[in-house]
Amino acid sequence: MIRDYLPILIQAIVAIGFAAVTLIASVALGRAGQRNATKDSAYECGMLPLGEARPRFSVKFYLVAMLFILFDIEVVFMYPWAVVYREFLLENGRMVLWSMLGFIGTLTVAYVYALKKGALDWKT
Repeated sequence: MIRDYLPILIQAIVAIGFAAVTLIASVALGRAGQRNATKDSAYECGMLPLGEARPRFSVKFYLVAMLFILFDIEVVFMYPWAVVYREFLLENGRMVLWSMLGFIGTLTVAYVYALKKGALDWKT
């Protein structure tokens, strides 16, 4: 029984050991560097850190992001169906095709609705 878990135990020991050695080496070698005001300041892509830390984003950004996630997840649901389509087609006939066409139709209606509402229009 214990022999079955021995590889997992060895892997855990190696992982913890690697993490500990890496942290100790980082602390030991990190002290050798010289500290100054330039190195200790926050790096902001070459720009001086002025102004608010959190800029305001348009609500359109979040709306487009949520729509992307929604439609992206729907496409993920279509992938398993496409992989086994031929097998399902032999077993269930045209029902599989019509169910997916209904699913795609629902997505199309949702996409057209989002377009009509201006959810994907960046200008407004």
